[in-house]
Amino acid sequence: MFMHGNFYHILFNMFGLWMFGSPLEQMWGRKKFLFFYFSAGLGAAGLQLLVYHLEIQSVFSLLNSNGMSFQSFKEILSSGSYNTAILQHVDEESLTSAYSAYNSSLVGASGAIYGILVAFAFSFPNSELMLLFPPIPIKAKYLVPGLILMDLFFGFSSYSLGPIAHFAHVGGAISGFLMVWYWKRNQFNRNRWN
Repeated sequence: MFMHGNFYHILFNMFGLWMFGSPLEQMWGRKKFLFFYFSAGLGAAGLQLLVYHLEIQSVFSLLNSNGMSFQSFKEILSSGSYNTAILQHVDEESLTSAYSAYNSSLVGASGAIYGILVAFAFSFPNSELMLLFPPIPIKAKYLVPGLILMDLFFGFSSYSLGPIAHFAHVGGAISGFLMVWYWKRNQFNRNRWN
């Protein structure tokens, strides 16, 4: 969450943090907002790492059922080179996906920003936001679910706009939604007099 790929990566993440996080911090206070932000970031990383684990495990299961040891598989993932005979047991796209998952790194705060986006849309659903292309206004309650659906599409398909951890965005959104939903549901319980 503290490291970013380049200047524009941190610029856009911090712009999103300022734009959507400021109203939430004013509403919740500094401590609750920081707890929310870091928890959404951990949820984002957790889901992305789970997806990476499942990608690697599915390929290893196929190769292990055909006699490959874990050590041999780990050497393939580390080096990126393999005997083409293993392509009889697993397709090259799955092997490449496992290699990418094993050797990838997660940088950026965009998963936590997605948590903040969900909290913003949950708290201020009728706030109008302006799209850049095309420049039309859209309410937060429509824009944020649309962004999450796009990340789900790109995460499950082989299409992507670059090295983006789409499931980290989804994980941050889920974490953010669960926290805001829980807080909203229980906001009156501690103030009850009976």
